[in-house]
Amino acid sequence: MADEQQTSSTGGAPAQSRGPGDRGGRGPGGGGRDAGRKYFRRKKVCKFCVEKIDSVDYKDTRLLGQFVAESGKIVPRRLTGVCTPHQRRLTAAIKQARNIALLPFSGRH
Repeated sequence: MADEQQTSSTGGAPAQSRGPGDRGGRGPGGGGRDAGRKYFRRKKVCKFCVEKIDSVDYKDTRLLGQFVAESGKIVPRRLTGVCTPHQRRLTAAIKQARNIALLPFSGRH
């Protein structure tokens, strides 16, 4: 019996001691099981630049609705891929459409 390794209570794996800074592969920068893999992420392009839309119209609720989350929040440009000048125009148009009740201020509860 003295020859056997200690096992953890989770079932059969040898017990390992962790250092004070080791998080076990979880958390930010912790790695996890696919720490070595690099995923290809396509660069997001501005929808308005690609389609050559110069002005964002507050009356176009179908277009504006694509940039508003279900909760009613304006989706940030890092998620949508819209360039900075168009995001500013988009935000102003969404706020204007909300003020005249074309878009809701909040989502459904």
